Amino acid sequence: MFGFNQSTLQSLEATAATSAAYLDACDSGEQPCRDPQYYRECGDLLMRIFLLVDAEMVFPKLLERSAAAREIADSIQIRKRIETGRQAAYPELAILLSRVSQ
Repeated sequence: MFGFNQSTLQSLEATAATSAAYLDACDSGEQPCRDPQYYRECGDLLMRIFLLVDAEMVFPKLLERSAAAREIADSIQIRKRIETGRQAAYPELAILLSRVSQ
C-alpha cells in the first residue's frame, strides 16, 4: 500500500466510484453494456485502484453501496491469502514461480 495525500485519495475515490457505478448498472440490467471493452476496463481500473489502497479502510462507503466494488475487494483479499499460503506452504514453488514470471 502507498501513502497518498488527501487530494489523491479523493481523486481515486471519485474514479473508483464512477467505475463501480458503471459496473453495477450493467450487472443489474439498469444500463445495457454496449461496449464490453469499456466494461472490462472499468473492472481493471477498479482492481488497480484497490491494489494501491486498502479499499476497506479508505473507501468503506463505496464498498457498502457497490456490489462490484465489494466483489473486486473480496477477490483481492482472496488473492492475498492464496499468495501468503502458497509462500508459507510451498516456499520452493513460490521461488520457482517468481523466477518463471519475471
